[in-house]
Amino acid sequence: MTRKAAGISRRQFLRIIGVGGVAGATALNLGLKTTSATESVSETRLLMGTVVNLTLVSADLVTARAAVAACFRHMTRLEAVMSRHQPDSQLSRLNRDGRLEGADAHLVDLVRLALEVSVLTEGAFDVTVKPLVDLYQERRQTGALPDAASLTAVLERVDYRRVALENDSIAFALPGMGITLDGIAKGYIVDQGTAILRDHGFANVLVEAGGDLSTFGAPQASRPWQVGIQPPRQDSPRLLRAFGVTNRAVATSGDYLQPYTPDFREHHILDPRSGHSAPHVASATVIAASCVQADALATALMVMPSAQSLRLVESLHDVEACLVTKDERLLKSSGFRFSE
Repeated sequence: MTRKAAGISRRQFLRIIGVGGVAGATALNLGLKTTSATESVSETRLLMGTVVNLTLVSADLVTARAAVAACFRHMTRLEAVMSRHQPDSQLSRLNRDGRLEGADAHLVDLVRLALEVSVLTEGAFDVTVKPLVDLYQERRQTGALPDAASLTAVLERVDYRRVALENDSIAFALPGMGITLDGIAKGYIVDQGTAILRDHGFANVLVEAGGDLSTFGAPQASRPWQVGIQPPRQDSPRLLRAFGVTNRAVATSGDYLQPYTPDFREHHILDPRSGHSAPHVASATVIAASCVQADALATALMVMPSAQSLRLVESLHDVEACLVTKDERLLKSSGFRFSE
């Protein structure tokens, strides 16, 4: 069963699917061959500004549909808490007021995770990058990039170490600071959706949001879920490579979704320390135990030099990565295995 998101025109829906299709890592073979006792149940909706696909294998279609509905309800509630685009969300209130009391437990958990990744990556990942993102988007309207003076001024308000997190309180140390969870919230919400489906008793599930995905079980006996890495420079069905995952999550970040310059030199993934996009890679795909970890690390690896990125990945338990360079060479960690 596949339904269009309510309130979205066919043209808008197809455009968003097209964007999601070049997200770098995409689930393959969702038209599953199942046994006579089971069926593949799928539904697609628009959440978090992207297309979200749920797929599970079940012999009980009524229960499966109820689980899918419960999953989307929970994911929608989390989006309403964590979205910086919804003016009444808790995150928007935090950004407006500089302090939030009584924060939702999921928001507290996600901010804590984000700060831990910031420490791990020495600031390559930093959710306080919002003022910098806002500056680029404002200047983008004029067709010009920010000048050095503007960058210097904005970077004074970008520093994860100036976020205070205590119990259910989140506060900024400086006026004008702000958080964007764009590089981590999607992974967190995907994990939460997967957990809902598993709590309903389903062992073979896939939850995907714009190329970030979480899997459990397998679609067929002895066959893992298949994921493809798409070329960052071609609007083409050709895949660079494919790989299989079971009980793992995958996330991809790339320079191509929101380029600020025609040559992709500057794009929406900005180094929170320099104020510019890093020149090292075109996309980074991460396999990890959780989608929130994969999502945040994929963002960080876009910022870090390639050699440093791979050293970090090799130091982490149960994490693998594949980087696509600007000239489409593949660099991967020692445990990253492509399908034959």
